[in-house]
Amino acid sequence: MANVSEAKNKAKGFVGEFREFIMRGNVMDMAVGVIIGGAFQAIINSLVNDIIMPVITLLTGGIDFSNWFVALDGGQYATLAEAQEIGAATLNYGLFITAIINFLLMALVIFLLVKTLNKIAEKAKKEEEAAPPTTKICPRCMSEIDIKATRCPHCTSELE
Repeated sequence: MANVSEAKNKAKGFVGEFREFIMRGNVMDMAVGVIIGGAFQAIINSLVNDIIMPVITLLTGGIDFSNWFVALDGGQYATLAEAQEIGAATLNYGLFITAIINFLLMALVIFLLVKTLNKIAEKAKKEEEAAPPTTKICPRCMSEIDIKATRCPHCTSELE
């Protein structure tokens, strides 16, 4: 019987510990960040595949990165899709270049986002520091009082 009770306590302890771990604020924040990051990645992929890569293709004279590959079986295929349809092993360096562009754009967007948020936070901090004080300290009792007060409401001493 003692072994059964110990097993139940361990199970409750494990579940309790897991529940405590999951309910921590930073774990929940991280989960939200991962979900938003996944959605954001879809936007970046669309930006690269639907806007940037066609422009690069136009600028490079019609070169399509997605069809840059090496067939490892030595065969000659017109497109990557054709090689994959046959089942040929391929080294897809064009898709790798696209992934690098995706990464660099994602890093650039995150950098600009963080830079903007830091500027906003810095501006708010400066505005807060620049605001005139609304309170002062009583020289007798050291209580915080309204800046316009002529008498301390705590110790009743007259103020200058």
